[in-house]
Amino acid sequence: MSRSGSPESSTDGGSRRAPSPREPGRRPSGGESRGVAGAPYGVYVVVFAAILLIAFTVHVALSSHKGTTGIRPGTRIPPFAAPYAIGGPPGEVDIATHANDGLAGKVPACSERGPGILNVCQLYERGPLVLALFFQAGSCPDVLDELRRLAPAFPQVGFAAVGVKEPASSVARLVRSKGLTFPVGADGEGRLGQLYAMVSCPQVTFVYPGGLVQSASLLSTPTPATLRARVAELLAASRAHGWKPGRV
Repeated sequence: MSRSGSPESSTDGGSRRAPSPREPGRRPSGGESRGVAGAPYGVYVVVFAAILLIAFTVHVALSSHKGTTGIRPGTRIPPFAAPYAIGGPPGEVDIATHANDGLAGKVPACSERGPGILNVCQLYERGPLVLALFFQAGSCPDVLDELRRLAPAFPQVGFAAVGVKEPASSVARLVRSKGLTFPVGADGEGRLGQLYAMVSCPQVTFVYPGGLVQSASLLSTPTPATLRARVAELLAASRAHGWKPGRV
C-alpha cells in the first residue's frame, strides 16, 4: 500500500525521515510519556485529596457532638419533644432547634410542652436525667425493667425512655405490660436514632441538670449493680457541680 500521503515518507518513496517534535503523528518517548501523564495524574491526586478533606471537615462538623458511645460527654443533648406512648398527641417527634425548622418541626422542640408530651428539655431542667432509647427487639426492652426497679431509690433523678422506630400503640402495650410509671415516648419515624448517634440497643444516656452529658452512654442492658453505680455517680457529680433540688 502506498504511503506517499504519509508525512513520515519521503516524496520519492525513500526511507523515513525523523518526525518533527511538532508533528501530530509523532509518538513521544518513554520519558516524555511519563511527563505528559504525570500532569493530569497530579491534578487527579490533588482533586481527590481536596474532596477527602472537604468530606472529613463536613463529617466532623456534623458529628462533633457525637462519639462512638452516643452523645459525647460534656456536650448538650439534642432537644426533642416526643408524644407519650399512652395519651400522647398524634404526630412525630419534634427535633426543631428553632421556629419553622423545615422537616425537623415548626415549633422549637424545647418549647413544645403540655400534657402527653415527653420534652427532654423540661426533664433535664428539673434535675439529673437518665434517658434510655430502645427498640422492641431481643432483650433490648429489658432495660426498662431495670429503670423501673431502680427509680424509687433515686427520687431526685428523672428517668425517661423512648421507643425508637416504634409506633405508639406497640410502645403502649409494652408500658402496660411492664407497669412503667416514668415517662415513655414513641418515635415512629426513628428520628432519635440518628440524632442521638444510636449505635446499639439500648442506649442509656446520663444527663446533668441543664442538658450536658455527664458520661459515656451505656450501650447494652446493664446489670442492676452497674446501673445503680452509674446513676449514683450522676447524682453525686450533679451535686458536685453545684446542683440542688429545685435548681438547675
